[in-house]
Amino acid sequence: MREELPALRRWQRDGARIGIATVTATSKSAPRQPGATLALHPDGDVLGSVSGGCVEGAVVEVATEVLASGTPQRVSYGISDDEAFAVGLTCGGTIEVFVRAVDAATIDLEELGRRIEAEEPVAVATVVEHPDAPEMVGRSLMVGEERAEGSTGNADLDRSIVHATQGLLGQGATGLRHFGADGERRKDEVAVMIESFAPRPRMLVFGAIDFAGAVASIGRFLGYHVTVCDARAVFATPARFPDADEVVVEWPHRYLAATEVDARTVIAVLTHDPKFDVPVLKVALATDAAYIGVMGSRRTHDDRMARLREEGLREEQLDRLRSPIGLDLGARTPQETAVSIAAELVMLRHGGSGAALVETEGPIHRESTPAPLPA
Repeated sequence: MREELPALRRWQRDGARIGIATVTATSKSAPRQPGATLALHPDGDVLGSVSGGCVEGAVVEVATEVLASGTPQRVSYGISDDEAFAVGLTCGGTIEVFVRAVDAATIDLEELGRRIEAEEPVAVATVVEHPDAPEMVGRSLMVGEERAEGSTGNADLDRSIVHATQGLLGQGATGLRHFGADGERRKDEVAVMIESFAPRPRMLVFGAIDFAGAVASIGRFLGYHVTVCDARAVFATPARFPDADEVVVEWPHRYLAATEVDARTVIAVLTHDPKFDVPVLKVALATDAAYIGVMGSRRTHDDRMARLREEGLREEQLDRLRSPIGLDLGARTPQETAVSIAAELVMLRHGGSGAALVETEGPIHRESTPAPLPA
């Protein structure tokens, strides 16, 4: 819902009651992940997607019914039956979609957007199935790290939902959780969809060169909070890097040493100058960063590795470096190089091989998430 939220806030401010369809579960090669959202305005405008086009028309029909009746629906779509022209996923797999009508009393989208913009961890937990209390289906709680608003109408169930939601929020994860009617952990008749909106992971780009501008642009496109840092004030200017969230004039190693780095942080060192990159890499390799990539030719790489060994870094530390940075796409321009770096990030995020799909077999979409890089 994050991408659709600006328009949804505007719709809600205008007083519209919105039909929102959310993917709650998938299997096999389903094209979208849990949390993917399609929204329907009463005037017929549609935002977002739950399947990349396969079943959107059918979901819009369901959302239209839900807006008219006010009654939420939970629907499933699987592989289409070509002979019967049935609605389904042509690429295979299955998706479950929960559709409900949303207004300010259901969930305050303005407040949700404000918290996301402020980089506050926040999640929305919605009851999508309750066989004994259908009136609870569609009720939501907005949950932060220290407080929660909203209620299912059952205080015991609320407490269990808040506890589970804060756990998923800490991981930045989205998915279904099951409880008993009174919040019991060992029962599963009540299904709750938890959508986490964790702060954006950080991308730290060192070296205010032309390649950094392209990397900053694609990093923002992938959902990172992008910082460009360089000690040279004449190059490190906001005008040169309009897509960066911030531009910092400081020696890279000093800035990195004073900056919070976690297991989702991406570090791209593009300076290919020993006086910059050796000190900053010493600091970077002592962090929990998910990715540390370094630009340079193979000759530059060999020289850099020798300098780092002279500085006392161990081989297991040096093995973390993605150097030379990016995948072998034959990239030459800054924009092409940025694509190769982004491709490497996506590959590591989802455990891909980096090979052309035409040369591989088996499912295109992987179930697991081996590396803690953002989606």
